[in-house]
Amino acid sequence: MRIFILVLLVFLFAGKGYSQEMTPVKLYEIIKQEADTVKTNGNQHQFLFNNTMLICVFDENANRMRIISPIIKRQEIGEEELLNAMVANFHSALDVKYALSDEIIWSVYTHPLKELSEHQVVDAIQQVYAAAITFGNTYSSTNMVFPGNTKKAEKPKPKILNKT
Repeated sequence: MRIFILVLLVFLFAGKGYSQEMTPVKLYEIIKQEADTVKTNGNQHQFLFNNTMLICVFDENANRMRIISPIIKRQEIGEEELLNAMVANFHSALDVKYALSDEIIWSVYTHPLKELSEHQVVDAIQQVYAAAITFGNTYSSTNMVFPGNTKKAEKPKPKILNKT
């Protein structure tokens, strides 16, 4: 019995040593497989996914990666839409968050680069896309919603930057 447990432990720990680390090359290959088109500039890949622009920025030295999508200019929405996005960050934008930078509302997914799996990259692309196209409506990155006060203020749907 001890030998069985020892072999099992060796197998489990040895398996971790052989796990694949995400690299910029693997990341690009996954994006290329999922995207309609891809343009690369240094550590950035700009791509279309279902006619929506997404950008992947990575830093191998900092072990960080983010996939983002511009949604709408801040000046084109009111306070209620911002508050709805904040509620969604807690309840319905799961691995993705809404963020404000350079006066643009973004859909944002961040993760350590090396620890990413292929499945997580594909899922991140889908969630960033979903959060971008549902802004102003359901504000969601998946069909899942965490329970709680998810009531959002109703307003006309804002003009989205991202539509091509």
